[in-house]
Amino acid sequence: MPSATSAPATNTAATATTAVTTTTAPTAATATARPAAPAYLLPLIAVCTAVTAANIYLAAPLLPLIAHSFGGTPSGVAWIASVAQFGYAAGLLFFAPLGDTVDRRRLVGGLSLLAAAALAAAAAATGTAVLAAAVLVASAATVVPQLLVPLVAARAPADRRARHVAALIAGLFTGIVAARVLGGLAGQAYGWRVVFVGAAALTAVLGLATARALPREDRPRRTGGLFAGLTSLPGVVRSSPDLWRACVRQAGMYGAWSALWTSLALLLTGPEYGLSTATAGLFGLFGLAASAVAPLAGGLVDRFGAAKVVRSGYLLAAVCVPLFWLGGHVLAALFAGAVAIHAALVASHVANQTLALTTTAAPATANTAYVVASFAGGALASALTGPAYAHWGWSGVCTVAGAWLLAGCLTTATRPGTSSRPGR
Repeated sequence: MPSATSAPATNTAATATTAVTTTTAPTAATATARPAAPAYLLPLIAVCTAVTAANIYLAAPLLPLIAHSFGGTPSGVAWIASVAQFGYAAGLLFFAPLGDTVDRRRLVGGLSLLAAAALAAAAAATGTAVLAAAVLVASAATVVPQLLVPLVAARAPADRRARHVAALIAGLFTGIVAARVLGGLAGQAYGWRVVFVGAAALTAVLGLATARALPREDRPRRTGGLFAGLTSLPGVVRSSPDLWRACVRQAGMYGAWSALWTSLALLLTGPEYGLSTATAGLFGLFGLAASAVAPLAGGLVDRFGAAKVVRSGYLLAAVCVPLFWLGGHVLAALFAGAVAIHAALVASHVANQTLALTTTAAPATANTAYVVASFAGGALASALTGPAYAHWGWSGVCTVAGAWLLAGCLTTATRPGTSSRPGR
């Protein structure tokens, strides 16, 4: 495991994010020679990160309201939440690598306007197909945080880099929590369409303000075609068993989390508990556990290595599945499971992303593969939870989560090849 001093760009805080376009070594090395950024820039970027990250999970707490609006059942529209994750994975794959070759100011501004327009279209949707298409586009354009994290890490003073990146991590998880809590409350009070309109306005205003405030950069150097990083992904993954393991392990972990978390509103607002959308949305507050666990997980990775932390995360997640199953009838079990699944997710994420960033000579490409694999795994799992809930109820959702964990564990356990780094 590389020490913090040997790889400052991949410190614990940085690895807790899903920053696909990681800073290259030359850029990071010249960070100290650049003029200091204005004091307001970091808070502005953190708030922008929170708002844009919320867009990915905006639909999940509103599913019961959306179903009622279109005359369907909550389980019948649950697939819209998975569409958002597929869209985000596509955006990571195609848009995030452009941060290395396209002016970030124009890219951030353009993607923010695209996301805002798609969210406005979602608010005006007349059916689930139109809504899903709009959510897909909005989520694909919601990769702005992945363009900003590398910039912050590169320009921060070396002795404060972790704290600067940690501010963005806080923004990221705050946005995810806000999507469930505030989205649920606002949806219950004013309707789900108003939530999408508000998200569109905030995305446009903060995205354009952030783009305008970003420092001007030298013209990026393009070493290949526009999508050269994308075309090299398969070769990078094939050449590194460690990267392959990190991708599959996190796809399994994120799939389990996604299956349980995106379907939770169906359980809480269903006949078993009968909670309102607003009350169910308060469960999003348990997501704050992720912010507390990330620094601890980073320290454990530095001390014990990524593999041990991933195994511990998987063990904790395995305990979460029966807790969530019991939570189908016992609310206290849901409380415990909600805290534990976020702790497991973030611990595994910090460890796996650290491994992904340090196992090849092309960290940006490797990180793209890692994050896309994670979100694709989450999207596939959440796509199965709607039919599973419709046919087998909450037990079906828990079965999907357990199957995803088992697949991630067993697949990597049988992967041939040895690691070039000890302790993995």
